[in-house]
Amino acid sequence: MSDVDVVEFVDAWPQVSVLTVSLVGFLWAAALVRHRWRVGLPAITPRPQSPVPWSGRDVMVIVLTYLLGATLLAEIGPEEKSLADRLLGTMALSLTATLAGMGWLRMHGATRADLGLTRPSWSDVRIALTGLALVVLPLLMLAAGLNAIVRYEHPIVDYLDRQRDGIAVALVVVSAVVVAPVAEEFFFRRVLQGWLERFLHGDARSAIAVSSLAFASAHAGQGLAFVPLFPLAVVLGVIAHRTGSIVPCVLLHGLFNAVSVLLLVADPAVRSAGAG
Repeated sequence: MSDVDVVEFVDAWPQVSVLTVSLVGFLWAAALVRHRWRVGLPAITPRPQSPVPWSGRDVMVIVLTYLLGATLLAEIGPEEKSLADRLLGTMALSLTATLAGMGWLRMHGATRADLGLTRPSWSDVRIALTGLALVVLPLLMLAAGLNAIVRYEHPIVDYLDRQRDGIAVALVVVSAVVVAPVAEEFFFRRVLQGWLERFLHGDARSAIAVSSLAFASAHAGQGLAFVPLFPLAVVLGVIAHRTGSIVPCVLLHGLFNAVSVLLLVADPAVRSAGAG
C-alpha cells in the first residue's frame, strides 16, 4: 500500500466505520421488527394516552409566536450577521418559542403528559436506537445520491466549512443534536400532529403524513434534504403516535443529527441527510 493509499484510507475511515455500523444495525433492527411481526406483536407497543386538549387556534398562536420571534431576530443587530451569531440566534429563538409554546398550552389546561413530556425510560432508548438503525443507512445513501444532483445547503455546513475549532464543533453539536430535536419534535410531532389526530377524528395516517410534509417543507432551501427528511419524519410520527411521547422522538432525531454532524466534522466535503 502506497503512502497515498494510506492517507486516503485514514481520511475515509470515519465514513467507512459509520456505513459499516449502519449496515450491521439495519440488519439487526430489520430482523427484530420481522420477529415481532411473526409472533403477532407490533413494531412499537402502543401506550395508553388521551387526545391532546388544544385546538387549531393554539397551534396558530404557537406558529405566529415563532414567526414573530424570527422577524424580531432578523431586525436585531447588524444586517450582515456572522454564521456563529446566526446559529446562536436560531438556537435562542427555538428554545424561547418552545418554552413559550409549552407555557401557553399549560396555561390552557395541558398536562406534562399532554405535551409528550413523559419520564424517559429504557423503552424510549430502545425505540430510538432501533429506529435509528432502520433509517440511518438508507437515508444517508439517499441523501448522498441527491447531493450529487443538487448540493446540500445548510448554515451548519457553511459554518464548519469556515471554522472547525472546538468551539465551532460544540456550537454545532448543541444546535443540531440538542436544540433542534427538542424544538422540532415538540412542535411537529406533538403540537401539530397531536392536534391533527384530534381534528381528523383519530385518522393517524393522515395526521402523520401532513405533519411529516410540514416538517420536510420547513427544510426547503437546503438542497434536496427535504426528500430524505420526509421518511424520517414519518418514522418519528409513528413513534409519537404509538407512545404519546416526544422523548423517543427527540432521542432518535438527536442521534440521527449526531451521525450527520460526525460525518461533516470528519470530512467537510461530505453532505449528509442534514441536521433536521
